[in-house]
Amino acid sequence: MWILPLFGIVLGVILAECAVAADGADWPPGGWRYSATTASGVLSAIVGAMVALLGFVVTIGVLVIQQATGTLSPRYMRLWYRDRLQKSVLATFTGTFAFAFSLLRSIESNSVPDLGVTLAGVAVAVSLLLLLIYLNRFTHNLRPVAIADLVGRMGEDVFARGAVKLHDAEPHDGEPLPSRDPVTVVRSPRGGAIQAFNTAGLVAAAARHDCTFVVPYLIGDYVPPGAVLVEVRGGTSVPDPRIVIGLIALGPERTIDQDPAFALRVLVDIAIRALSPAVNDPTTAVQVLNHIESFLTRIGMRPLPGRYVLADDHGRPRLVLRGRGWADFLELAVSEIRDYGATSVQVSRRLRALLDGLLGTLPPTQRTAVQAELDLLRQSVERSFTDPAHRAVAQRADRQGIGGGSRPPR
Repeated sequence: MWILPLFGIVLGVILAECAVAADGADWPPGGWRYSATTASGVLSAIVGAMVALLGFVVTIGVLVIQQATGTLSPRYMRLWYRDRLQKSVLATFTGTFAFAFSLLRSIESNSVPDLGVTLAGVAVAVSLLLLLIYLNRFTHNLRPVAIADLVGRMGEDVFARGAVKLHDAEPHDGEPLPSRDPVTVVRSPRGGAIQAFNTAGLVAAAARHDCTFVVPYLIGDYVPPGAVLVEVRGGTSVPDPRIVIGLIALGPERTIDQDPAFALRVLVDIAIRALSPAVNDPTTAVQVLNHIESFLTRIGMRPLPGRYVLADDHGRPRLVLRGRGWADFLELAVSEIRDYGATSVQVSRRLRALLDGLLGTLPPTQRTAVQAELDLLRQSVERSFTDPAHRAVAQRADRQGIGGGSRPPR
């Protein structure tokens, strides 16, 4: 969050020097002239206002953190502090501060940076407009359903980009992989979650050494220190472990950049947090299930192999990555919500509608896992609702949970 504000400070200083130089060229017109006292007072007020606004935005950030960790999911915080609008607001404030502060030193009794004072006023107007947009956005977008929509769309976009990249990631001409016994291994120098792969770099490195890299971990997995991060199979030479490790991003937690399952993890976290006894808000869980269904429908339309094999320009396999199957995504999406919402009629009915919808939408190859989850849901309802009448109500499919025109179970 500090990089763009730092650029704002540097840009503010540079623009201030340019404004002073422009004043030396007898510009702007005479109607935009200021006295030294007026200019000094205006710029001093701007400097103080920008510092106050920076503190205000930081205060809002603290409140967002409290709400997100208390009622949403701590995992959402990583997405929040990457928000470009927030960084732009901070950069505008720091840039305006640096611009006005730099102009102050050029004010003399017989020399006033008239153009700079005018531009400082314009910068304040822009800052206030961005602040209003910032407040409006977070006022509306901090609702759980708005966050669920945002996270769900991000996950779908990440999946779509990844699916395009890996569309042709299968061995060409049926060429088999090298022997299962690794020639050498590259061990992780430190612990961390796999955040991203530089697939193009890994394929190029494997091609240079005429070998195949096999990564035994899924993206998002935590790799302990000293564990085998990459298996090198075949090859005419041994690649430098430091280069290979540098092509795999390890961090303290998962990110959504190449990991659509992490978006699903955040959605499930929001739903089960709403189902906790302290919150007791099953309606929020039902609203999140709407976006989970959209996510599952999107990824269920594509084949999800257990592994991806990326080849070089000559069709030789160079990189083998593990992939999540459809059953993995489905289990992540519904199992915890089913368990934590076992006693909620609303959640049980919405889950039933979700699974019935997937059965009618997805290709036959994906329906076995959906049917298995339907059986688990039926068993959960039978355990939680011992009264036959209540059980019959809970087993009905209803897209609104309650009140949406339920349908009897098939």
